[in-house]
Amino acid sequence: MKENKMATRRDVIIKLMQGAGFLGLGGLTWGAYIDEAKAADIILRPPGAIPEDDFIKACTKCGACVTACPYDTLKLAEPGDEKPVGTPFFEPRKIACEMCPDIPCVPVCPSGALDVDLVSSIKKETNEKVLDINKAKMGATIIDEKSCIAYWGIQCDLCYRACPLMDEAIKLEYARNERTGKHAFLRPVVDNDVCTGCGLCEHACVTEVAAIKVLPTSIVLGKAGDHYIKGWDATDEKRLKGVKDDRIDAEDSNNKAMDYLNGDWEDLVDD
Repeated sequence: MKENKMATRRDVIIKLMQGAGFLGLGGLTWGAYIDEAKAADIILRPPGAIPEDDFIKACTKCGACVTACPYDTLKLAEPGDEKPVGTPFFEPRKIACEMCPDIPCVPVCPSGALDVDLVSSIKKETNEKVLDINKAKMGATIIDEKSCIAYWGIQCDLCYRACPLMDEAIKLEYARNERTGKHAFLRPVVDNDVCTGCGLCEHACVTEVAAIKVLPTSIVLGKAGDHYIKGWDATDEKRLKGVKDDRIDAEDSNNKAMDYLNGDWEDLVDD
């Protein structure tokens, strides 16, 4: 009887220790997940990816998009990648997106994390929706002018030539070299309204660390806010049609400060 009690006590202790071990392992696993998730801001998703918070919820981590990619551009995040484990991403410095016209990675997504509508346009002739890789917004591109050798005056246009939307997403800006008085600068300039974030420019860059980089748009691009309007843009003005501005009445003749700023200041000056 005494031996049975000892055995039972020993079993209980072992189970408690095992439970503590599993809890500890679970804590480590959860902690690792949290660390991975914290780095999720710096991650490039496949074409057609919905906003990141929604993407994380929708993505089933099935890997269908990775399998469909013919260039091995996409891969699934693994522990240690500092990205949410099991989700697809790409690193353009290693393998950029080749801008496949048929975008094979998107239609195979079963969950809607990659949305066909985000990489589609309407064909005018037939009013038909067709895949259009130029609609993709995988990221935004920035140039470090301090390390870009084209900005030093050394002739280099590899990023420009690598761009599938040459003279649209990346253009060359000609400028006089005041330092030498000759050999004009040919500086690459990015238009992020057109840029898809494919990363072919970053992949082609010759500097040791790429002077041109693709990063998530939420990090690179700002937002002016809906309450600002481009007065010279008729399309933008339509956004505020019928919306009353309670802050400033531009027609208020008593607003002398506004009159002054607009140039009608003579009556504000004492004789």
